[in-house]
Amino acid sequence: MSPPPPQLLLTSALILAPLFLTLFFAAPVLCWRPWHNSTDLLYGGSKKYEGSSEFVHLKYHMGPVLTANITVYPIWYGTWKSSQKRIIRDFIDSISAADAKPPSVAGWWKTVRLYTDQTNNNISRTVHVGEQKNDRFYSHGKSLTRLSVQSVIKSAVSASTRPLPINPKSGVYLLLTSDDVYVQDFCNNVCGFHYFTFPSIVGYTLPYAWVGNSAKLCPGVCAYPFSVPDYIPGLKAVKSPNGDVGVDGMISVIAHEIAEMSTNPLVNAWYAGQDPVFPVEIADLCEGIYGTGGGGSYTGQMLNGRDGATYNMNGIRRRFLVQWVWNHVLNYCTGPNALDQ
Repeated sequence: MSPPPPQLLLTSALILAPLFLTLFFAAPVLCWRPWHNSTDLLYGGSKKYEGSSEFVHLKYHMGPVLTANITVYPIWYGTWKSSQKRIIRDFIDSISAADAKPPSVAGWWKTVRLYTDQTNNNISRTVHVGEQKNDRFYSHGKSLTRLSVQSVIKSAVSASTRPLPINPKSGVYLLLTSDDVYVQDFCNNVCGFHYFTFPSIVGYTLPYAWVGNSAKLCPGVCAYPFSVPDYIPGLKAVKSPNGDVGVDGMISVIAHEIAEMSTNPLVNAWYAGQDPVFPVEIADLCEGIYGTGGGGSYTGQMLNGRDGATYNMNGIRRRFLVQWVWNHVLNYCTGPNALDQ
């Protein structure tokens, strides 16, 4: 059976895929770490509004955004405990859990929903976990390149038993690697990235993201502030809300990538800067900001539970620490736990 034709809005991506493939080798794709980097120096800061700056010009470049109900397809690569999977699934489902106690993950998602496509349709309110794939035998080894990440996705959607659905319209594919897997550039200021798959590798153009569990490799880099870098004396880690430093650290990275996949799935929609190969997206602008007053090396004001755990949002049966995202209406970073709301 021949594959279904791609959606009209995705046609341009299929045409341009060879060009992006060439660029892919020369430059890193979108990546993230849990505290501020050079974005602060490029765009400045403000003491009044977290991350605000008159120098930020986030623009819409007329590409598609995810306006239909969003389905996240997790691919569990390597060895995962069921408890770890539950934390991540609960977070994703919390995005649409409107009845969660404020400040909530659903409240955080309201900022993402402000973004629209060229027909003025907003990002979908609904985000949920779809079918999942386990790759517990490390089908492509324990050291992955950026291109072999796409090969893992290819294996997941073309498996002989229970393959993941092909959903280019509203699906995002989330590759999660266990704490014994190294991915190209992991820990070198890269904790996760998103892009779209190449038809030459996967057979389809699909938005995807990778996020790794840094518990063994670099928790001080990618699970901050639940772990802190060894080279910063006197800085104390805070207690993670779900009792798993590596996975709790992944949550904010997963949130970062889902927000950016929704607003810029084919790297031609919402971003700042002139170069689509190095875009500054809605979560990049707010790296490391978790509360009021955040910016630079300060996370902002967070919440402390009775058990001593640090968090800033409530979800389904759980608490999470999630970075804020850029509000293009107000022109600064916002989150549901802001003290002035």
